[in-house]
Amino acid sequence: MKLGIIGATGAVGKVFLDLLPNSNLNITELRLSASSRSIGKKINYQSDEYTIQENSDNFYLGLDFVFSSASSEVSKIAAEKSKEHNVILIDDSSEFRLNDDVPLVIPEINPDSLNEHNGIIAIPNCTTTPLAMILDALRSEYELKRIIVDTYQAVSGTGNLAIEELINQTKHYLETGKISEEMNVYPHTIGLNLIPQVEAPQENLYTKEEMKMLYETRKILSEPNLKISATCVRVPVIRCHSESINVEFFSNPDLSLITNLFNDYKGITVIDDISTNSYPTPIFGEGKNDVFVGRLRKDISNENAINLWVVSDNLVKGAALNAIQILEVFQKIG
Repeated sequence: MKLGIIGATGAVGKVFLDLLPNSNLNITELRLSASSRSIGKKINYQSDEYTIQENSDNFYLGLDFVFSSASSEVSKIAAEKSKEHNVILIDDSSEFRLNDDVPLVIPEINPDSLNEHNGIIAIPNCTTTPLAMILDALRSEYELKRIIVDTYQAVSGTGNLAIEELINQTKHYLETGKISEEMNVYPHTIGLNLIPQVEAPQENLYTKEEMKMLYETRKILSEPNLKISATCVRVPVIRCHSESINVEFFSNPDLSLITNLFNDYKGITVIDDISTNSYPTPIFGEGKNDVFVGRLRKDISNENAINLWVVSDNLVKGAALNAIQILEVFQKIG
């Protein structure tokens, strides 16, 4: 497999390269591209040195696949050039996710949709992936009625500059005892703070991120009428998104059965014993592949609903690992 990575110096690109040696992929050629400020820089990977290339026609020549983790504008260019050079694009932006002719893929849920691609495969938003996996496990036994989800999203979801902003604002407070008012990435201070807005508001007063969770989950699960209401919050955490999820069914669920459903589901791990303070946290989940579930309990206000807490590394399963797993499916089917 000849593979190109666009955004190789970004947060997701770096994790992709970290995960690649432990994958099942047989990479015979690797090319790296990034923004203009990184072109010409050298990256050491697996005892070899790679030069960051320009996102030009030469980058695509002879490649089988390109993984792009960059802006929508860059993804548009990547899609055009990939099509010209008969390269399959696996895209991590939001540009193509809801296109009817582009499969939106989580390999644990809908790998068969890879057979329907027209040269582009989209990866879900990093908050959608853990939610969709949880719901997929549950719907194997229970019919889903309504989902309410609140997300607690790490700053790495915005990129390296957001990580720097969080660190700098936190340092400023520790050194001066005052909240930093220097903001370049977010509309409010993120250090020691929460921002109940991720992306721009829509006409219905939900944000774009919140609507992504609705539309993307419906598409992945092939349930176009599934009821989902999301509130997305940016939190002063570097890596790993957390989600508080309330799921209502059409029947009374059994917690023991639900725990077994999660334990039997590939890619989900249950850590759930509040009496011993056992539940997943962002620090615990950092760098790990699975979606972690804890705080599983019946909803005391609704006998047909449950509450649970989920943690997933937004750079791993939320992005890079999902792309690698898609490539592994392609390699397996030839």
